[in-house]
Amino acid sequence: MTRLRVRSLQPADREDALVCLGRTPRLNLHLTDQVLRLGGAPRRGDGRSELLGAWRASELVGILGIQPSVVLDAGADRAVVEAFMPYLGSVGAGLLKSHEDVVEPLWECLAERGRRAILDRIENAYALERDALLPAPPLTGLEFRPARLEDLDALIEAARESLLEESRPDPSVQDPGGFRRWVRSRIPRALVGTEAARVVFVGYADVQCDRGWLLQGIFSWKDARRRGIAAAGVSQLCQRAFAGSADHVQLAVVDGNVAAEQLYERLGFVRFARLRTLLFG
Repeated sequence: MTRLRVRSLQPADREDALVCLGRTPRLNLHLTDQVLRLGGAPRRGDGRSELLGAWRASELVGILGIQPSVVLDAGADRAVVEAFMPYLGSVGAGLLKSHEDVVEPLWECLAERGRRAILDRIENAYALERDALLPAPPLTGLEFRPARLEDLDALIEAARESLLEESRPDPSVQDPGGFRRWVRSRIPRALVGTEAARVVFVGYADVQCDRGWLLQGIFSWKDARRRGIAAAGVSQLCQRAFAGSADHVQLAVVDGNVAAEQLYERLGFVRFARLRTLLFG
């Protein structure tokens, strides 16, 4: 078998990379977004993406993102995974997320190098097709708008509470200034829902491109739950995606969170894959 050659992806590789990722487009939405931005200015708060490609002769056969998180092309075969192994030695800590079948060999490599799992869980990926949205009914007194700087304290509270509910470490304890800067950097991607001028919902569209939107960080305050606010907020995000040219909207739900799965299914989302998320250090 031809030995694979690995190097950093360059803007000139963009079209070949999109073809490669197009083998499993839904599972590769995050990497596709990074490839589309190759060579451009980093999006505020993300830093510059670091993408590696594996070539078999002249064909690009696999892609690995190692910054800002470790994400492997879901269509990669075992040979591609092994070709990327030497490059994982430089990754000391971070988030590993991809289809469960490709996470296992990557994690084996990282564990052999002394990394330890802080969080290891399965998530179910859901997608909503264009024109398939079943909108949530509007709620009296609930308004949605893009997040603003004056919402920062509320967004920090939501981010911390969300991490605590998922039994994840609270980074604001060790680095409050850095955590505040990270949350602030995400404001341009956030939609908030307000009731009597108080923020009661937040959701982020971390990928926004024609090939799809990726929603993350969906959160409603505890005293505002069970009233349809989260459904209305996600419905708003989806309407904004489809008002543009998004092909679909996707998100992930922690396995076993039946209430969240039912909420998204009522809006028209359909499960399409199982993901594995590993926070490691």
